[in-house]
Amino acid sequence: MWKKSLCLLIPCVLIAYYCYAPIPHEIEQHWELMMIWSFMRIQMHIAPLLEMLGFGPFPLLEILVVPPISDENVTVTDNLFNNVSVRVFVPKQKSSTPRRAVFYIHGGGWVTGSAAWGPYDELGRWMVERLDAVVVSTDYRLLPKYHFPTQFEDVYDVLRWFLRKKVLAEYGVDPTRICIAGDSAGGNLVAAVNQKLLNDPEIKIKIKIQSLIYAPLQALDMDLPSYQENSHIVVAGKEHLVEFWSRYFTSDKALYEAMVANQHTPVESSHLFKFVNWSTLLPERFKKGHVYTTPIHGPSELAKKYPGFLDVRASPLLADDSTLRRLPLTHILTCQYDVIRDDGLMYVSRLRAADVQVAHEHVEDGFHGILSFGSSLINFRAGKREVNKYLKWLKENL
Repeated sequence: MWKKSLCLLIPCVLIAYYCYAPIPHEIEQHWELMMIWSFMRIQMHIAPLLEMLGFGPFPLLEILVVPPISDENVTVTDNLFNNVSVRVFVPKQKSSTPRRAVFYIHGGGWVTGSAAWGPYDELGRWMVERLDAVVVSTDYRLLPKYHFPTQFEDVYDVLRWFLRKKVLAEYGVDPTRICIAGDSAGGNLVAAVNQKLLNDPEIKIKIKIQSLIYAPLQALDMDLPSYQENSHIVVAGKEHLVEFWSRYFTSDKALYEAMVANQHTPVESSHLFKFVNWSTLLPERFKKGHVYTTPIHGPSELAKKYPGFLDVRASPLLADDSTLRRLPLTHILTCQYDVIRDDGLMYVSRLRAADVQVAHEHVEDGFHGILSFGSSLINFRAGKREVNKYLKWLKENL
């Protein structure tokens, strides 16, 4: 009898382990979110084994890929822009004037994601419908095969190709009404490429809006208040975010171990902490009694082997004020229950101090990835609400 009970108990414990998550009561649809989170946890646990067998890190997510299907409102095509895959959405209705455009960069921790995923395909269609915009949704090469700066370079090459007058004219785009947007790792790339554009003598087009949606913006301090408060939050906790960061630069576990302990920045780079000092950059209500301590310095050898985490192309918060003050109107979305919440909040403070016009939306009941959860595939109510607010803001400002 006890053997049967044990056989029943073990799967029940495993199911409970994968399904349960400490979800704050402010977040709606607890059970739906728990089910999604359990699927993601299974993915993360089997990822190392699948990589050893030669598969990509998250092959089960291939079920999210949808073909480029056109309809009566939009023409959807998969193309190559400068040898990088993009999905392009063009309104079918004729226009007597050039249209606005959105250049979108998907998220996924630089390790997964695709412009062909259902939620991104749907977002592109919504942008066409609500904004009457041409949308270019770009891919980029992913981890673990490709590390920084490959992802940055892919996106930047595609963007430079798209911003040529000939290409903009071909798609009927108004060069004065272009937005560069992205979520999560894509938001990081948005900030990085916009900073790079400022000093590119070949690019004459001025971007009107940059939009950063829950973007990781610095890899120096892994102990911000948001990291501490949301270390075990659903979707992306501290260990997962730190692992994405470290793998962006190398597969060497030594960097991950140093980053998760917040002991990876060498003493000779200590001057950079002024750009990410949350004690001066966070609004008071987000400090919540946390006491700032200067991170412990790590060995210089790590920074010499993997200098990417000190590179402004990976950590846009390291840009100096002379760079920031030249940036366009900036939209930043942050979520309360998100490990990287404070990255966005610090960027808001730094941009405003540099006299950049910033529209900041903070989602009090939000979590990392909430906009994608608004797609019809998941149909999360709070996600749909935020997607609608986001598209309304873009329509009014682009």
